[in-house]
Amino acid sequence: MNPEFTRNHFELFGLPVAFALELEALERAYLDLQSRVHPDRFASAGESERRVAMQWATRANEAYRTLRNPLDRARYLLGLKGFDTGEESNTSMPADFLMQQMEWREAVEAGRAGDDPAALEAVRGELAAARREMQALLARALGGDRNYEAGCSLVRKLRFLDRLEEEIDDALEAASEGRP
Repeated sequence: MNPEFTRNHFELFGLPVAFALELEALERAYLDLQSRVHPDRFASAGESERRVAMQWATRANEAYRTLRNPLDRARYLLGLKGFDTGEESNTSMPADFLMQQMEWREAVEAGRAGDDPAALEAVRGELAAARREMQALLARALGGDRNYEAGCSLVRKLRFLDRLEEEIDDALEAASEGRP
């Protein structure tokens, strides 16, 4: 067993290099690979084989986690295409999205301040709808359109949604525990 660590995550599972993935095919490929390389299968093998099996299993787990998550999959795919999403350094967003961000943040703060879980869940619902729409746009941008700059922008927007959803989770947890 000689791991080919130069393979990308998609090739590792025998999947097309694409944002739009059939998650069932990913799951099947992952389970198949894990059944062949799981370290337990090499418990009685030599040290070198056990180490290689561990490397394979670790690589398979990392690749599976990355491809299973749409945002991570988009980041990875953009990286393969030579694009940096600039999530840490590029904070520019279209004005309409900035306005929407402000509205969502104000709604979260109002829900938190008013100890109103229903209001927070309503914002979560809006975020879920926005996420579905952005993921559809991302699939188109990274698929047939091959508009990787738009893909980078959508990844930054989706990251914002993830962060805001984490704030909602924190606010709901605080409300359930009776803390501000």
